[in-house]
Order: sequence, then C-alpha cells, then structure tokens
Amino acid sequence: MDNLENIAETIHEAFVARTEARERALARARSLTRHCANAIRAIHRAEREVASLEMEQAAILVKGLRENLTLFPEIYFEGYTQDALKEYAEAMIVFALTGEGNLPTPEQLGLEYATYLKGMAEAIGELRRRCLDSLRLSNSQEAERMLSYMDDIFAVLISMDYPDAITGGLRRLTDIARSLIERTRGDLTLSLRHEKLEQSLRQLEEKLNGTRPL
Repeated sequence: MDNLENIAETIHEAFVARTEARERALARARSLTRHCANAIRAIHRAEREVASLEMEQAAILVKGLRENLTLFPEIYFEGYTQDALKEYAEAMIVFALTGEGNLPTPEQLGLEYATYLKGMAEAIGELRRRCLDSLRLSNSQEAERMLSYMDDIFAVLISMDYPDAITGGLRRLTDIARSLIERTRGDLTLSLRHEKLEQSLRQLEEKLNGTRPL
C-alpha cells in the first residue's frame, strides 16, 4: 500500500487532463455550431463574403477539435463533437453547391467519412430551402440546379448500405432526404407548370391584341 497515494495522484492527473480537454471540446463544439449556423444564414442571404469568414473561423475550431484525436480519441468521437463536425460538413457542402459546385473532400475538411456523409445528408434540407427561394424569385434554372444536386447526393447516400454502427445512423438521414427530395420535386413541378401556363396566357393575350381591329 506504500504506492497507493502515487497511484491515486496519477489517476487524478489523468482525470484532470481529460476533464480540461472535454471542457475545451465542448466550448469549441458550441462555437463551431454557431459559426456554421451563421454561415448558412449568410449563404441564404447571398452574403457569401460573410459566410466565407464564418467558415474560416469554423475551420480553426475544427483543427482545435482534432487535437483531441491523438490524446483523447474518446472525446473526439463523443456525440457533441461529431454533431458539431457534421454541422461543419453541412455548411461547407452548402457553401460549395450554392457557389461553383466544387465539393470539398472529407480529407480537405479533416472529417471522418461517416460524419461527412451525415453532413451531406443534412445539406439536402438547405438545398431545398435554396430551391424554394429561387422559385419565389422566378429563377427556375437555379431551382432545377439545386434539385439536381439533391438527386446526385441522394444517389450517393442510398449506395452506402452499411450497418448503422459503421455509418453512424446515416440510414435515418437518408430516409429524411428522400422525403425532402420528393416534396421539392413536387413543388418544382407545380411551379414550372404554373410558369408555363402564365407564358401561354401572355402569348395568347399578345396574339389577340395583335389581331384586334383598330
């Protein structure tokens, strides 16, 4: 029992270090989620410069979270950490697809594959919002582009037919994505039909005005 105090002290030091790392991770995760939400809000407001600045701050926080991967992997893979990283993936994917359309890779973002895929699945909801906003602005071409991206993402998600233990529960998000895409396709179809009807009525009116005697 002579070494009991030494054993206890070693355990105390380990627990203190782990607790401090956990608190830092929690703070970074909350801040990361906030920056990602701000970035997505700026994207929908067409404030891409603001969104870019938010994502730069988010990238710094992601780097900080990854510091735990070597020393405290159990903290890095905690739900709150991975949820925040998922938000980062979602924001970066939405930022890319509402711009030039060049997707960042999981490696470029420094994310695990399952986390990246879940972020991609949740990006479909933001792409739907972009699609509906485009329809309200009578920009059917942009709306169709967003739906095309949604279809492409879903094709990838549905191919990831692996156990939830591997994908981190991707199947549920894939089912939600399917529902969002079906609703978006219906909204877009109705809007395009309405637009086509309005064009036909205008053409008919112009034709009638052109043949009406003076």
